[in-house]
Amino acid sequence: MVQEFKLDIFKRENLTKTGTKELRLNNNIPGIFYTHNLKNSVPFYMSQDTLNKAKKSGARIFNINVENEKQTVIFKSTQYHPVTDQVIHVDLYGVDMKQAVLVKIQLILTGNALGVLNEGGVLVQSLNELEIECLPGDIPENIEIDISNLELGNTLRVEDITLDEKFSLKTNTEQVIASVTQAMKEEETIPDLDEGEEGVEGEEGIEGEEGDEDKSDSSQKEDTKKEEKNENSDKKTNKE
Repeated sequence: MVQEFKLDIFKRENLTKTGTKELRLNNNIPGIFYTHNLKNSVPFYMSQDTLNKAKKSGARIFNINVENEKQTVIFKSTQYHPVTDQVIHVDLYGVDMKQAVLVKIQLILTGNALGVLNEGGVLVQSLNELEIECLPGDIPENIEIDISNLELGNTLRVEDITLDEKFSLKTNTEQVIASVTQAMKEEETIPDLDEGEEGVEGEEGIEGEEGDEDKSDSSQKEDTKKEEKNENSDKKTNKE
């Protein structure tokens, strides 16, 4: 027999933002209950303690009392605070135990992939849950997939798995569940060519200095020639 858990919920009267804020400040969680035919909805709240106990119970089916009437429900969606990750809102969906429901189930990979053990690959899990349709009493806690035979370069897709006949798979069959890829190699250090170029520029600078020295020597020679010319001119004048 499927495990069930009783949830204590209370109808919400104050549906304003202020009322919802007060509920959360008092450690309560607001939510909405939808009947299985979606014709009716009832705002409610439950305590954080009740939610914690429901999680620990491991149950997938829950019982509540709505307007003095027993209802069988499942958690349809849960909203979390973006920073604290605390539950801030829940939606309960009424179910008919004889009618199939659409649910998302956690996907767990088991075993050690050959590509990781023998070939040094890295396992990459791309899908964390599967969407299935089944009777409320058959809803599993999770679905396990053995990836032991997954080799380096291999990819496991949704179409590759086989589920029990009581489950109808609704997730896109082309979606990748897991793969084993080549480990990233460390990049080799490439010499910095800029340093060599700077060295060349430095040499050019030295060459420029040598050029200045050449100009200085040429200037000195010209001065010497002028002095010799003046001396010769003085000698010629004296002779006269």
